[in-house]
Amino acid sequence: MSKAYKILTAGQWAAWQGRGAFSGAPIDLDAGYIHLSTAEQVAETAEKHFAGLSDLVLAEVDLDLLGDIVHWEESRGGQLFPHVYGTIPLEAVTDARPIPED
Repeated sequence: MSKAYKILTAGQWAAWQGRGAFSGAPIDLDAGYIHLSTAEQVAETAEKHFAGLSDLVLAEVDLDLLGDIVHWEESRGGQLFPHVYGTIPLEAVTDARPIPED
């Protein structure tokens, strides 16, 4: 299983669970795709985009279930990031847990 991670507010996670699918956070909607990070990238993503925020959730996504809506594209520092062009069904989430504030 190929995995990637999405950092969300608790409210965004609750909405994802309620709707059964996720179309993106405001930054994703502006970009036209859902930003995900690999296990190696997620700490840097949290530091860069979520520093000082609390009540965050880390959702683990099974990329294999998403098929060809996942595109690996160059971004920060030339790294390849998984971007999702579509919605992510709740069934693709294999784990979700609160991110400790420290």
